[in-house]
Amino acid sequence: MIEITFDEQGLAPAVVQDARSKEVLTVAYMNKESLEKTMATGETWFYSRSRQELWHKGATSGNTQQVVSIRTDCDQDALVIEVLPSGPACHTGARSCFTELLQENTKAGSVGILPHLMAVIAEREQAMPEGAYTTYLFTEGIDKICKKVGEEATEVVIGAKNRDAEEVKWEAADLIYHLLVLLQEQKVSFFDVLQVLEKRHEEK
Repeated sequence: MIEITFDEQGLAPAVVQDARSKEVLTVAYMNKESLEKTMATGETWFYSRSRQELWHKGATSGNTQQVVSIRTDCDQDALVIEVLPSGPACHTGARSCFTELLQENTKAGSVGILPHLMAVIAEREQAMPEGAYTTYLFTEGIDKICKKVGEEATEVVIGAKNRDAEEVKWEAADLIYHLLVLLQEQKVSFFDVLQVLEKRHEEK
């Protein structure tokens, strides 16, 4: 087992990250005992520098964090804990303790949009707000949704055959959106699809 190098106070910083969306949820500190408890229980335990004691995340609120993986850096003095959160990570009730400090005018595309879009689609199916395109698709039902997936897939193929990168980009975005709607209608999580891909990759 790799030995973690704790500082003079016996602590190491732990970056807690959503295992699915890769969003950083919080940064806390671990000592040897809290790391051992985390590994033994499969849920995050930290060391509170202000209270000078161990604390089990979610013990009071119920917002526990199921551990998926634990990684250390090259110096073995910092940790990244990937988790499946059962609720907000922040004491304020926010999903993450982090808020945006700087936003560039031009953003790089990020896979973080996928869980956000999935949540919006699920909310639309539940609330069915009038005038929303997603509401229209769910109202029309599976035949319409399947038809749109097929149409958008064909548009991607046409764009690719035309060597039109701009068209491919836009049509691929439409295809992914409609595929997410289809998965929501079928109650198949996109994360389960990713799990299939991971399993196939491991088998090769």
